[in-house]
Amino acid sequence: MSADRTAALAPAGEIDSASADTVIRIIRTRDGLDELAPEWDLLAARSGEPMQEFSWAQACAETLATDGALHVVVRGEPRHITAIAPLVRRGGKVEHLQLLGINELYEPMDFLFTEPSALIRLMEALVQSGKPLFLQHCPADSPLVSALRSSYRWRGVVISGPTPSTPWIPLDGSWVHPEQHLSPSRRASLRRARRIAERMGPLRCEVLTPRPGDLGPLLEEAFVVEATGWKGREGSALSCDLQRGGFYRRYAASAARKGTLRLCFLRVGERAAAMQIAIEQDRRFWLLKSGYDESFARCSPGALLVLETVRHAAAQGLRSYEFLGAVEPWTRVWTQHERPHVSLRAYPAGVRGMAALAVDVAGVVRRRLDRVR
Repeated sequence: MSADRTAALAPAGEIDSASADTVIRIIRTRDGLDELAPEWDLLAARSGEPMQEFSWAQACAETLATDGALHVVVRGEPRHITAIAPLVRRGGKVEHLQLLGINELYEPMDFLFTEPSALIRLMEALVQSGKPLFLQHCPADSPLVSALRSSYRWRGVVISGPTPSTPWIPLDGSWVHPEQHLSPSRRASLRRARRIAERMGPLRCEVLTPRPGDLGPLLEEAFVVEATGWKGREGSALSCDLQRGGFYRRYAASAARKGTLRLCFLRVGERAAAMQIAIEQDRRFWLLKSGYDESFARCSPGALLVLETVRHAAAQGLRSYEFLGAVEPWTRVWTQHERPHVSLRAYPAGVRGMAALAVDVAGVVRRRLDRVR
């Protein structure tokens, strides 16, 4: 069996056969997850975000989670699914549920639903499960935030707080000339960097849409470029991290089949000085990973590549450039716009929920005492 079945707002084990929409299923295996693909993407189309699509969840499940850890909660029967919570079970001192892939990738994620009422009914089932729910890095404006608080009112404790925002550029035709949006000192710095690069060899930018058969060598080249910098030395580069590297290989293959993958390179002569792994979807440019070869550091290849891919996105008529990741000094050069996110921790009333709350409160107190010492 690929799923356990219970009925929302009903005693465990009962199924309301009069309405398929009331059925709550828990998907615990990758085979069970695969059966959700068509309807998952119908729900994901509402957001237009790559992280909400089935291919993202599938790549997470195949590379970052085991069958036993999967805990994808689905409201509705096949061909009539109204809400999905892409979750995994995590252990530790107290078992809890959290978003699929969030620990490893830390990209913004959300629940999927047809309408807020379907989300609330799914949340009611999660409250009844009695499992603590830890949702990191959710969009602050998502209906999930109010639905979770409403569902746990008088039936548990909800703790929320801000998490790092993600920077983005709202594009229009003027961004075909991105230099005009930068400060005079930054424009001068980029002109100087370009002159240095051109003295090292012919300079060109490539924004590639690789076919599946061409993907392998290009993706390997991108991984090699990223590993030449500090990420390689610290062992955090994708080529060093079997789990995260495996995820991006799996996800890139899926995106290449759909034609949404973009592999971007800044080449100095024949060598790749900087790279980006990105997605073009919903008229937005999503920057997933970037890196540069430190032997070209004098010519700021990462900044030059951002300049050219912003220009590309505007020329293609895209409506935004999504940096993802957290706001950093280098992203503030390009934009002051941020998308806020929140962390939500829900502890249902009951032994498990209160035990998890006690453990977390004790951890907060211990960390504060450590800082004082």
